[in-house]
Amino acid sequence: MWDNPRLLNSAAGLLVIVAALLFAFAGLQFLVHSPLFPIRELEVDHGLKHATRQQIEAAVRGSIAGNFFAVDLSAIRAAIEQLPWVRRVTVRRVWPDRIEVSVEEHVALARWGDEALVNTYGERFSGRSQALLPAFLGPAGTEQEVARRYAHFASLVAPLGTSLERVVLTPRYAWQLRLASGLNIMLGRDADSAEHRLARFVAAYPETLGRIERRHAYVDLRYPNGFALRTPELRG
Repeated sequence: MWDNPRLLNSAAGLLVIVAALLFAFAGLQFLVHSPLFPIRELEVDHGLKHATRQQIEAAVRGSIAGNFFAVDLSAIRAAIEQLPWVRRVTVRRVWPDRIEVSVEEHVALARWGDEALVNTYGERFSGRSQALLPAFLGPAGTEQEVARRYAHFASLVAPLGTSLERVVLTPRYAWQLRLASGLNIMLGRDADSAEHRLARFVAAYPETLGRIERRHAYVDLRYPNGFALRTPELRG
């Protein structure tokens, strides 16, 4: 071996590489564990409507550990995303001593029963709101479908001059609506057929129910060629 220059050069090169790697590892460990480069500032988006800076700071208080190089950005992001109105968070380091946080908040579309809200993506979240919102209800996991159908149903009933106040998908997957006028509409189980029946009902409304001078309480559209009507005055 000692008489082989090529082998000696190869061994020397390998030793240099190993020494460089060890030096780099030692340098990295120094940077990660050094008291130098502390985090001095947490910068949060301005203009948030629901999540406050105080809430965000409280959420990450236990997650900002270590210096600029060692701080766990994933832990910070996960802590902030636990806040009720926070949908998505982006966290990044800004040299030399700053953590920058960008927050996307939920935009409430409707209430989900009495316990939660649904955002414009059809995602359920645990926020609270005093705003006047439509009500959704359905089996667990159907939030996106209910939100999607709500948009279709709302556009279909718009010519009636009233808004859609409530959308229910029953445990048997039948659709029920309530308009702000107080009219309850039974649509049945097949959503695509239900939309067709609803569009037909809205088109016929001016020449049928629109001519009746009394408040309508309930209309059943589950019939293939017509509908059934109930009014408060006709109850037994």
